[in-house]
Amino acid sequence: MPDPVAVARDLIRCPSVTPVEGGALAFLEKTLKAAGFAVHRMTFSEPGTADVENLYARIGTGTPHLMFAGHTDVVPPGDPTAWSHAPFAGDIADGVLYGRGAVDMKGAIACKLTAALDHLAARGGKPKGSISFLITGDEEGVAVNGSPKLLKWAAARGERFDHCVLGEPGNVTELGDTIKIGRRGSQNGVLVVAGKQGHVAYPHRADNPVRGLVKIMSALMGEPLDQGSAQFDPSNLEFTSIDIGNPTVNLIPGEARARFNIRFNDCHNYASLKALVEQRAGKAAGEKVRWTIDWEPSNADVFVTKPSAFTEAVIDAVAEVTGKKPKLSTSGGTSDARFIKDYCPVVEFGLVGTTMHATDERVPVADLQMLTAVYRKILDKYFG
Repeated sequence: MPDPVAVARDLIRCPSVTPVEGGALAFLEKTLKAAGFAVHRMTFSEPGTADVENLYARIGTGTPHLMFAGHTDVVPPGDPTAWSHAPFAGDIADGVLYGRGAVDMKGAIACKLTAALDHLAARGGKPKGSISFLITGDEEGVAVNGSPKLLKWAAARGERFDHCVLGEPGNVTELGDTIKIGRRGSQNGVLVVAGKQGHVAYPHRADNPVRGLVKIMSALMGEPLDQGSAQFDPSNLEFTSIDIGNPTVNLIPGEARARFNIRFNDCHNYASLKALVEQRAGKAAGEKVRWTIDWEPSNADVFVTKPSAFTEAVIDAVAEVTGKKPKLSTSGGTSDARFIKDYCPVVEFGLVGTTMHATDERVPVADLQMLTAVYRKILDKYFG
């Protein structure tokens, strides 16, 4: 079997800070082609965004078709001198592999690749159905020229996926403690309150929008959006900035704005969520406060993957290898699963996320070997 640690080191040594490819996809292309995969590399573009390289590889033509999805782009390492090991060196010390992307998520890609090649080698190089890798370079960026377009491209050429395993680092403290079976939706907005500019010494001649802004903000934060559902925690609205743009202390501003984000569960859809927030804002504003909400476009809708033989196979594989019964979770932020769920059922299982995006991002070598064994077990069960 190929060594997942060696593969992970090779990937970490590719400085693929989003949206730069950095050699990571080239490495995967070479390795997958040598194993008999048909490999496609494509670059997608969008005005106002950086071009992004992506990869799709498949072996087999039959069903069932299992997709392994992931991303090779990583966030910047920050100050490299703050790291105990250089962020793109792939150093191993005391049984731990260091480097940007070790956890999120080059380590998981290395484990998937190793497990797939080992599975194929045991079957004469051919799967019972089909195995594919859908790898983007735009997950840590704006997610415009990555998975959404790559999935659309694949569908247009007749690719049909039965199930997907995404390798995001969703385990909380130990490998095997969590499988993500869904994600909350995400919606951004800006609350805008209009006033009338004037001198602070003559407030009767002005209309301070800050008063109305604070009133509406308090109302939106004061009452829960819901009580949660069977699969999800309660939805949550958080204000993240207040923007008045007034450098003068004795000037009442003419406008005040506050940006917010909502992470919402399956009690809502986009339309019902916006209606609820606007209804509460209107009630708080009354007749005097002039307000609007500028809703930003969102590509992060809520979803949950329903129980099936596929989810049971993943749960059983994790339990058999790690000795733990994983919690089925919908917590956390968004991931590319929000795009994949429109094409097939998807679950997320990768490494422990404790050090993702952090200085000295790292993973125990033992976890890489164990995760490879989990993916191999999933493949055996899936095609068994």
